[in-house]
Amino acid sequence: MNDPIKLALIYGSTREGRFCDRVATWAANEIWSRNDFLLDLIDPAELDLPARHGPSDDPALAELRKRLGNADAFIVVTPEYNHGYPAPLKFLIDSAHREWQAKPVAFVSYGGISGGLRAVEQLRLVFAELHAVTIRDCVSFANPWHRFDADGRLIDADDARSAMATMASRLRWWAFVLREARRAAPYGEMAA
Repeated sequence: MNDPIKLALIYGSTREGRFCDRVATWAANEIWSRNDFLLDLIDPAELDLPARHGPSDDPALAELRKRLGNADAFIVVTPEYNHGYPAPLKFLIDSAHREWQAKPVAFVSYGGISGGLRAVEQLRLVFAELHAVTIRDCVSFANPWHRFDADGRLIDADDARSAMATMASRLRWWAFVLREARRAAPYGEMAA
């Protein structure tokens, strides 16, 4: 278990002036402080993804699939918009298939009173269809606009840091176990 886990942290929002930057930066800093993950930040706002699904040879989609395929695990940072997750996140998820298979996915969510948990529960269904394993523990920020200061630092961070440490430890365990299983018997080659 000493090998670093390749972790892709995925931004779930592309809105102008999005709050996602603060939450994702906090999550990335927490992961970097652990020294047991190699982190790849995937921000759909910075990718040149097409406006709709089309030919599979699109270079931006090929690059996205490569980055997702290289990852051993994922953290999705998602807001909750109107009791759901954002369309750009769904587009990004649907742009790949086997790259998600037999890999763990954890969530950091934010939103109003629910803290984004309704979006997370919907995402669990999507990732189950893609044969990914979602981590039950998550980090959730209810009304996050009052939890971060003007510089993007989390105020009273102890509970969130504790939740992140638990989630990251479990994500690491699942990532290691599933990586070893994929090496021993690639998921697509399982006997029926």
